[in-house]
Amino acid sequence: MESQNITPREPQDEHIVENKELNIWEALIPVIALVVMLFYNVFFVYGDDALSGSNQFILLLGAAVAAIVGFFNKVSYAQMLDEVAENVKSTTGALLILLMVGALAGTWLISGIIPTMIYYGLQILNPTIFLAACVIICAIISVATGSSWTTSATVGIALIGIGETLGISLGMTAGAVLSGAYFGDKMSPLSDTTNLAPAMAGAELFDHIKYMAITTVPTIVVTLIVFIIIGLNIDTVGTPDISDKLIAIDSAFNISPWLFIVPLIVILMIVKKTPPLIALLVGTLLGAVAAIIAQPDIVATIAGTDSLTFDSAYKGVMNAMTVDVAVETSSAELNDLFSAGGMSGMLGTIWLIICAMVFGGVMDAIGALARISQALLSLASTTFGLFASTVASCLALNVTASDQYLAIVVPGKMFKKAYEDKGLAPVNLSRTLEDSGTVTSVLVPWNTCGAYQSGVLGVPVVDYFFFAIFNWLSPFMTLLFAALSIKIKQLSTSK
Repeated sequence: MESQNITPREPQDEHIVENKELNIWEALIPVIALVVMLFYNVFFVYGDDALSGSNQFILLLGAAVAAIVGFFNKVSYAQMLDEVAENVKSTTGALLILLMVGALAGTWLISGIIPTMIYYGLQILNPTIFLAACVIICAIISVATGSSWTTSATVGIALIGIGETLGISLGMTAGAVLSGAYFGDKMSPLSDTTNLAPAMAGAELFDHIKYMAITTVPTIVVTLIVFIIIGLNIDTVGTPDISDKLIAIDSAFNISPWLFIVPLIVILMIVKKTPPLIALLVGTLLGAVAAIIAQPDIVATIAGTDSLTFDSAYKGVMNAMTVDVAVETSSAELNDLFSAGGMSGMLGTIWLIICAMVFGGVMDAIGALARISQALLSLASTTFGLFASTVASCLALNVTASDQYLAIVVPGKMFKKAYEDKGLAPVNLSRTLEDSGTVTSVLVPWNTCGAYQSGVLGVPVVDYFFFAIFNWLSPFMTLLFAALSIKIKQLSTSK
């Protein structure tokens, strides 16, 4: 469900480096060092500002600790650098998507697409049903596209704006958006991690999806119930006057339902299996054209001129794609909302991902990832213990390797034989990989998914963590079913 829908390396190309010289305690030294440094950095010094640069350097320090451990265990500098290069290379698609999302957000702002979504959304949605509606809308879009990344970068951004205008916590809205987006992505046959998990476990795709629904549907139902309860109890005292906001939006932008054509084209392209990078590029360019046609005055203002010419149109849309832009309205709150950072606004997130890949690459090169997974596997003496070890391994890899693919590939390869030995069908492993590896990646700030979603939605992970109910509840649900032996398919009946 790594919603990029881009798999730079095929599953069979993913390799796990083993190092017999390394023991479990040595493998854990970089992890412990990283956790301690991040804890101090976030909770005692920088707080929410930690992602502005300090956490990135902490990841590099963690990689340095891992490298020192590697040197003492006969791993060469060249080996580590090669693995780091492979890790960074594997994120190329994600980094390009991030840049394109920044560009798309800029053109969709100045074209009035996002303001139009907010304008009509405010008239349909109210605080009572808003959060549950966010879950359902994002789930539908994500099932259709197979991409939580595309869902959050398009519909998600608009819903964040609507929620903020309704006076709802950004963390709540982001949590609802991600809960729906990751449910849809997880259950969609178009999603690459939904294909990757059964490939690693040796299961069939649609058997995997059908079996995964057993734990996923109850989880999303609980999530919806919680959001409905939250919606019924939201304190709307002090909520902004919606009519004032509608007037402010209408006076600043030329609002028209025709602008919905652009996002519909992008969604249709994704449904038709167009690579997201291409679809987002097309969406960005269509947004630029829409801006010139529908909002010529705004484009001219952003270009720093009084009239729209070819040169000023070019400069206006180019500024929107690449740097900070803002559209002023009569509402101070909307002024904060109607701003975008363009491609430059994504550079902090890109920086974080690269540093995370350095740490994950060194950890893999010295054999630490393999050693940690093997240690977890050795604790699995019962069926429940096997499920619990798989969950723990996926969670540990999302934290240490900072990559959703590795959180599926490494445990998938390590635990496949153990499930067979216990007479368990492959769908048990593939479901557990998705329930714990796929959805929890967004809960780790330095994971590629956590960094991406936080950057795109503009909400720190710590703010949406609790409200991403579907994401943190999923591993508990799979463990509950395992503990109660509910729908644990045996190998003999897997056909």
